[in-house]
Amino acid sequence: MSSENGSVDGGAEGAQPEQLALIRESVRNAKVPRAKPRTWRGAALAKELPVARVLVDKGVLHLDRYFDYAVPEELDADAQPGVRVRVRFGAGRGRVREGRREGGGLIDGFLVERLAESDYSGPLAALAQVVSPEPVLSEELLGLARAVADRYAGSLADVLQLAVPPRSARAEQRPSPEPLPLPAAPAVGSWGRYERGDAFLESLASGGAPRAVWNALPGPEWSEELARAVAATLASGRGALVVVPDGRAVARVDAALTSVLGEGRHAVLTADAGPEKRYREWLAVRRGAVRAVVGTRAAMFAPVRDLGLVALWDDGDDSHSEPHAPQPHAREVLLLRAAQDKCGFLLGSWSCTVEAAQLVESGWARPLIASREQVRAVAPLVRTVGDQDLARDEAARAARLPTLAWQAVREGLRHGPVLVQVPRRGYVPRMACANCREPARCRHCAGPLEGQESGAALRCGWCGREEGAWHCPECGGFRLRAQVVGARRTAEELGRAFPAVPVRTSGREHVLDTVPGAPALVVSTPGAEPVAEGGYAAALLLDGWAMLGRPDLRAGEDALRRWIAASALVRAQEAGGTVVVVAEPTLRPVQALVRWDPVGHAVRELGERAELGFPPVSRMAAVSGTGEALAEFLTAVELPGEAEVLGPVPLPVTVAGGPRRVGAPPVGERWERVLVRVPPGRGAALASALKSAQATRMARGGSGGEAAVWVRIDPPDIG
Repeated sequence: MSSENGSVDGGAEGAQPEQLALIRESVRNAKVPRAKPRTWRGAALAKELPVARVLVDKGVLHLDRYFDYAVPEELDADAQPGVRVRVRFGAGRGRVREGRREGGGLIDGFLVERLAESDYSGPLAALAQVVSPEPVLSEELLGLARAVADRYAGSLADVLQLAVPPRSARAEQRPSPEPLPLPAAPAVGSWGRYERGDAFLESLASGGAPRAVWNALPGPEWSEELARAVAATLASGRGALVVVPDGRAVARVDAALTSVLGEGRHAVLTADAGPEKRYREWLAVRRGAVRAVVGTRAAMFAPVRDLGLVALWDDGDDSHSEPHAPQPHAREVLLLRAAQDKCGFLLGSWSCTVEAAQLVESGWARPLIASREQVRAVAPLVRTVGDQDLARDEAARAARLPTLAWQAVREGLRHGPVLVQVPRRGYVPRMACANCREPARCRHCAGPLEGQESGAALRCGWCGREEGAWHCPECGGFRLRAQVVGARRTAEELGRAFPAVPVRTSGREHVLDTVPGAPALVVSTPGAEPVAEGGYAAALLLDGWAMLGRPDLRAGEDALRRWIAASALVRAQEAGGTVVVVAEPTLRPVQALVRWDPVGHAVRELGERAELGFPPVSRMAAVSGTGEALAEFLTAVELPGEAEVLGPVPLPVTVAGGPRRVGAPPVGERWERVLVRVPPGRGAALASALKSAQATRMARGGSGGEAAVWVRIDPPDIG
């Protein structure tokens, strides 16, 4: 600094207090430019293992592999397998200086392993930066992520974005607590109500790896039973992971684990938690401070050490299906973990999905059920109201509330709250036989038949073939009907029918967790039913056709699951609990609800799907895009010889401002979809073929704009 610049007039020492304040404020508000990582030009490399194999966070299929980088000696200590790094990606061969490739943009990645030499013969770029010395990617987690990517025809980088939460420097700086001593093996408790329930807990406590599909009894005990299974696993010195559908279920299992295990023995991982809290809890699990985890689908990749049990509650819930690429399902991820870690597996629900029934039928898992006497002792009485009853019921025609339902509400309100389940609006109807209500299906591929706006012949929602001479294979009828659509204004009608009773609602905008045991009407959409203190005195399941009439393969299974979930909150029949379902009593899902036999319903569904080649017996993929792009993709892909292509069929056009489902086309674009079906045992070949074709297409630059093609393995809604 010159003497002129250092004079009293211009120097900070001679500045007035007001000027100093202005200078400090301007410095605080100025944006400090971030220093770019060095190129390490001419820097010495690590003496041992100077090559780092890195997975770059690109998320595109044609770059779904590892890249080698040189390790500068200064980064040698921190550049360990599993840490986050930054590298320069995209430099050309011509930009080489002093033996190092330079240029390219900075990109995040994970250091997978250190090597003595590279398979690549050319010059290597150097690691730009080790973001943090905290190892976050273990060998086990990397293997699981690769298996999930291969199964769902996705990229490893996309899976790791789901598996490893974003970094929080403040959370990394805080030490995790010391692990607590092993807890004692828990008592059997309410597990004694199930056949072989005590043997299941004993196997977990002794270090075994039992695999079970658990059909839980009605009532709130399921969360405590999950907690006891976790406690038994921890008593053997191993870890446990529990995945549930939503935050309300997490709160119940969290409270049960605290009651059974005490404080500090488990972590809660949900996407709703703040970034710092979620990462802090995740680090505690990664570091081994806690060995038990409960969370939503965000927890399915939790890095639990010495995993001894993975448990999933209510696998039929839509929340278990990840909407982000490659869209894995929590059930399939936990199945992969159970096979990889050779640990116990527990799939529990009040109902039973076809996938769960398949696990038992194949012998991979054993059923964990209660006797029929136990079921009858705790289940409510279920009564039905069908079309004929509604036709004869003057009250139902006038007030849209059947007499039987009105009587059940009036009687239930004398003893406590009454639950009223109303389907969400917007279900699209499908066609069914007007006589026996058997869904109308295509003779070629057994897909659902849909009516045309023009009133012309029916068209298959899967393969697109038109059907002009349909007749019912069950009863021989020729008349069709569209199922009931939408929800009725139940809350207003019940409020007028029972003016002195408070009416509470629980739905998407406002979901109640619990309600008092005082008399009240609780109107809820499926999945948002609050728990009542002491249980509901009665429940009404209205507009059953709105769920049974969905154009989806899982319509009956999903309707039964939602009905049973609501009915499980009702008191036992011995305590006066009654459920009234407004649906045709001869239908299979309704009969299963009356008998409280979801397992039998799932087994029969599985048998029929096996005959028709439906998932989960077969494996299926949905491929969608514009007509031209879809045709080009199908021409290029080398499908397995056993593959069957169904379609294409047009997809509904997405309207601006309206709701958009996962996998829907961009707003205003007209897309088509094909379904590709393969027999059992060929799912891996199908995923590999689709992934290879998509990677080749992306490498040619056909991944953007109008030429986009989307691939989804095992889509949950195929029609």
